[in-house]
Amino acid sequence: MFEKSTWITLPRNVLLGHGVLEDLGAALEDLYLTGRPLVVTSPTPNELAGDRVRAQLTDPETAVVDDASFAAVEEVVDVAEAVDPGYLVALGGGKPIDTAKMAAHRLGVGFVSVPTAASHDGIVSGRSSIPEGDTRHSVAADPPLAVVADTELLADAPWELTTAGCADIISNYTAVKDWRLARRLRNVEYSEYAGALSEMTAELLVASADSIKPGLEESSWLVAKALVSSGVAMSIAGSSRPASGAEHLISHQLDRIAPGKALHGHQVGVGSILTEYLHSGEEGEWRSIRDALASIDAPTTAAELGVTDEELIRALTTAHEIRDRYTILAGGVTEAAAIETATATDVI
Repeated sequence: MFEKSTWITLPRNVLLGHGVLEDLGAALEDLYLTGRPLVVTSPTPNELAGDRVRAQLTDPETAVVDDASFAAVEEVVDVAEAVDPGYLVALGGGKPIDTAKMAAHRLGVGFVSVPTAASHDGIVSGRSSIPEGDTRHSVAADPPLAVVADTELLADAPWELTTAGCADIISNYTAVKDWRLARRLRNVEYSEYAGALSEMTAELLVASADSIKPGLEESSWLVAKALVSSGVAMSIAGSSRPASGAEHLISHQLDRIAPGKALHGHQVGVGSILTEYLHSGEEGEWRSIRDALASIDAPTTAAELGVTDEELIRALTTAHEIRDRYTILAGGVTEAAAIETATATDVI
């Protein structure tokens, strides 16, 4: 008898396009949400679009956070305990969205994601990335009830945030390779549908990289659509596997070794060049990944990330220690092999 079952939680509404911020109120009505809304944002997004968001809400309260941290989550929870919100509205980039996502999970309420930058796939996924000291925690939560991504706002975001989002998606390519490897060698549960969706999203972005340009709203639409697809793939899989493999372990280790030097998306992009070479060698797709990143002005070398060659090699040789997730780095990479990989791919 077939007894396997899966519970997939997805956003009920996704609004993506020019001017859709003005449809936020209608999207909330469609969700039949009740109770007072609590807007969770950070200073710049609050200045940029806070009033436009609050104008569509009934008796909103606002919590402004300066960073994504467990302390910030506690601040939001404290405000919520005084307000007793029916739901949260996360306005901004990764910091307020990850904070609101975790706070909503703690409070047992839903949240709506209103991104102002297409910087990573957390805008729609069910996971929060919260730093603590020199460590970054990936915390399971619920995906947003709805996503309202206004491409006009996204196009006005700093270009480096958009390129980081692109690199985050492109890195799905190697994340799926690691997932398949783990299925073959460790019998890890694998979803063909989630893997195919994630891989297709990365391949489409690589193919479209030449058309992604700063200030071009169509580029923001393309990147945001890819981020939504990536988040959906994670929801289908019930884990971050479709979008997080060895390249993310390298990035997390760089956060420890050289904190604050580069954006998450840029680090996983460079990590993807390295891990694709480890997967497939000289004949692999690492050149396509590198060239796609270069075409959108994303870093492809340690120097462009702002880290030294030594820091990059240290991250590559110790990344397997980060968490118990089987990847191409399982068991570790010797320093000599790491130097050969990074040199062959021109990362150092």
